Amino acid sequence: MTQGVDPARTTLVAGVDSSTQSCKVVIRDAETGALVRAGSAAHPDGTEVDPAAWWDALHAAIVEAGGLDDVAAISVGAQQHGMVCLDGDGRVVRPALLWNDTRSAGAADALVAEFGGAQAWASAVGSVPVASFTVTKLRWLAEHEPDSLARTEAVCMPHDWLTWRLAGAGSLDGLRTDRSDASGTGYWSPATGGYRQDLLRLACGREPLLPSVVPAAASAAAVARHDRPLVLGAGAGDNAAAGLGLGAREGDVVVSIGTSGTAFRSWSAPTADASGTVAGFADARGGFLPLVCTLNAARVLDAAAAMLGTSHAGLSDLALSAPAGAGGLVMVPYLEGERTPNRPDATGALHGLTLRTSTPAYLARAAVEGMLCALADAVDALRAATGPAERVIMIGGAAASPAVRAIAPGVFGCPVLVPAPSQYVADGAARQAAWALLGGDEPPAWPLESAVLAEAEPVPHVRERYARARDLTVTRLGG
Repeated sequence: MTQGVDPARTTLVAGVDSSTQSCKVVIRDAETGALVRAGSAAHPDGTEVDPAAWWDALHAAIVEAGGLDDVAAISVGAQQHGMVCLDGDGRVVRPALLWNDTRSAGAADALVAEFGGAQAWASAVGSVPVASFTVTKLRWLAEHEPDSLARTEAVCMPHDWLTWRLAGAGSLDGLRTDRSDASGTGYWSPATGGYRQDLLRLACGREPLLPSVVPAAASAAAVARHDRPLVLGAGAGDNAAAGLGLGAREGDVVVSIGTSGTAFRSWSAPTADASGTVAGFADARGGFLPLVCTLNAARVLDAAAAMLGTSHAGLSDLALSAPAGAGGLVMVPYLEGERTPNRPDATGALHGLTLRTSTPAYLARAAVEGMLCALADAVDALRAATGPAERVIMIGGAAASPAVRAIAPGVFGCPVLVPAPSQYVADGAARQAAWALLGGDEPPAWPLESAVLAEAEPVPHVRERYARARDLTVTRLGG
């Protein structure tokens, strides 16, 4: 749907967000960023997916968005880390393992030990591998599906594969990626800007073809059309694309509360955290993107609402009716294991349950606070690695919850800016497409939609109680 823009009198660009749950497409004015139209389509559930489902969803979303006939450039943002294996003819070898597939947790531990420990990995690639990273999934493939590995001639990630398909899926040499997605593989260094083939060999005993890394403002390819070519931008990982879509500045920390929870910021120098808490990724502007990821985020609220037999609105109302700290009731929200801290076999737990706190309101409050406390730990880790944060910019589906908005400033201990709801990953991809199309040293300056700034006094007792409960929650059996 057009919003005050005449498509016949402007240059249009498209941005894609191929996320875990769905594909979203936005079409915007290349110079002003004004939204012209949009579309979306669902992805199948699961931690491994046939990439054909992403391609089908992309086509459906493009059709719903009115097509690309009048679009001059497109760029794809997508979920990070996944492993897409291709044979010599470009066919998918096996369903793609997604970032949230934790079966390679043991492989991650083994790789860290074999390369000389966490410090060695942090120095080499800016991050210590966990189950999310592509390098650990390749080790799992080598150990559990050697025939699949033997057929694998190239390895790429979701946005690389979709960009390659948009370009016509020619030779494997045409695979392209960007710095942000390459930095999540575990075998590319943001500090040096190069692949670590030795780490690829360590993972799987081979060196499959990897996508060429193109600069943030560059074109990955151009598709011939009857009137003018369709420029394909470099693409980006989802968090880097969101940062670009928000126009986040160095003093900001972005907290995204979706299927996973992330806290990240654009930074001028690479980071190398040997604890593994802060991943040293690259951003979508040529800089760096230190990031902390929690496996559990918005689905914590889904689960709490289901337990209480209410809606998200009902959960929010219940949470706001209980006092800060939920009377001592603490939820540690490791409902799907956890990535930060690295506890893939952990489960969730409730601490401090009493007759007084055994009510829907206290449980709702504990769920919201538990999710936010886990993210506040992530923000604190970023502050320790990079310096103070002036504010948190909070986005993602759960940021729409009134309870999350009201409780977050006290938990984070700083002002929280909540922009108007938008598809910020797709918006960032569209901005990157405009950059590739229009050129220049910086992406076009698109204004941020209206936002609400919330402030509150810090509530340290909430974080202190959560920290004590968190440290008691280790594995599924409590061992």
